Amino acid sequence: MKKYIKTIFLSICISGLFMALGCESILEEENKSQLSPDNLLTSELGITSVIANAYSSLNASNPTRNFVKREEMTSDILWQTGGGENGTAVSLIGFLWDSNATLEAFDWGIYWNVIRDANTVLDNIENVGDINDSKKQNLIAEARFLRVQAYYILWIQYGTLPIRTGLSDPQQLARAGEEEFKTFMESEFLAAIPNLPDPGNESNYGRVNSGGAKGLLCKWYLNTKQWQKCVDVANDIIIGGKYSLVPSYFNLFALENERNSEFMLVSTKLANENNSISLTATTLPPGYKVGLDGGLENAVNTTWSNFASQYRLLDEFYNSFESGDTRKSRILTSYVNGNDVQINLLSTPNNTRAMKYAPDPAAQGSGHGNDFPIVRYADILLAKAEALNEISGPTQESVDFVNMIRNRAELEDKLLSDFPTKESLRDHILNERRWEFWYEGHRRTDLLRMGKYIEFAISRGHSAQEKHKLFPIPQGEIDANQLMVQNPGY
Repeated sequence: MKKYIKTIFLSICISGLFMALGCESILEEENKSQLSPDNLLTSELGITSVIANAYSSLNASNPTRNFVKREEMTSDILWQTGGGENGTAVSLIGFLWDSNATLEAFDWGIYWNVIRDANTVLDNIENVGDINDSKKQNLIAEARFLRVQAYYILWIQYGTLPIRTGLSDPQQLARAGEEEFKTFMESEFLAAIPNLPDPGNESNYGRVNSGGAKGLLCKWYLNTKQWQKCVDVANDIIIGGKYSLVPSYFNLFALENERNSEFMLVSTKLANENNSISLTATTLPPGYKVGLDGGLENAVNTTWSNFASQYRLLDEFYNSFESGDTRKSRILTSYVNGNDVQINLLSTPNNTRAMKYAPDPAAQGSGHGNDFPIVRYADILLAKAEALNEISGPTQESVDFVNMIRNRAELEDKLLSDFPTKESLRDHILNERRWEFWYEGHRRTDLLRMGKYIEFAISRGHSAQEKHKLFPIPQGEIDANQLMVQNPGY
């Protein structure tokens, strides 16, 4: 046990946990000599430090970029050219991965480290003497939520997994069955939420509150097709009145507007730190000097990196927006390069750029400080609309929720008569979700839930198969755990 504690202690020191949340430290400043391998897990400071390490893993730069890569490069939004990243991106985009090529976009170890940190807290918090019961219950709830959040992200990639709830669990552990895993996830959410702080009362921005946890629970119910439970949680969030749509979609993602009424669960970022967001460096087109649209009007590049790896939007996606849809306003189509030549990106196929996260003026190189939303209030409204439709088909209530999203985008209302069948409204909600959540890492999961993922991939000319609905478990994990069964087809 002492060897394990020393390993955790070293990991925390190296990771720079005291800057774990980007914009603010998770902890009050303390004399670091208070912590040692011998007392790390017997003080409130030590326990909170382990939680900070979990946040640091969740908020790191690469996992954020990988959200977008695996959800949108495998779907009908995004593709990539150039740079050293191209070799693996081609396999990702073309559904060419197998158990021997898991690709850097498939994240495994990061989230198991979060689960380990959460279990470390839960196994040791009763040994802490300098903490009141209310604070203890809050930390237990926070650790349980971080664990279930990590499991949720792993589940989206790989399906059900071994359930590890303590450090003493055996190394050889089989994957849980579907119902067992669903029961575990629900119970963890429901146990954590009552003891998390209300929105706005969390000790630091970026730490989970009860609203953010409910938001992810709503997403869990949606993606596991537990429709009535999804509606119930959505109702709880809506009636609670803590969240609202930001009036302007364009301003929703402005750097100065990060702490807004719509972001419920957020991965916080800070310019020029290890957790900064690097999407901008792969999105800015070659030789970018000054933007002409897409929210980059008059934004001059003097310090930002412009990678050889280029993330580009597909024309079919760009052209799919209805006329006047303001959600298109964050897409760059024109700029001036370093030779003062105006470049029209629309003149080259599949070449417009997703500038949802506008460059950070404080960034040096690739390290931009834009926060990345995991759950937004708009997602809750569309989740309720979808769940209501699945329960009883199109109703005025479900269409009203769709229209709330459309009205913010300055589009006309849809009528109930526009949707004669459940399938017609389902298809429209899928479209609204693509227009609303592009570059936020939801598309693959939405297509899977609605049964369109493989069909749409084949229509784009890829040899997608049933096995591609899940990613392959890393072979090293199967070698280490003889009870681990690979996903079908790999």
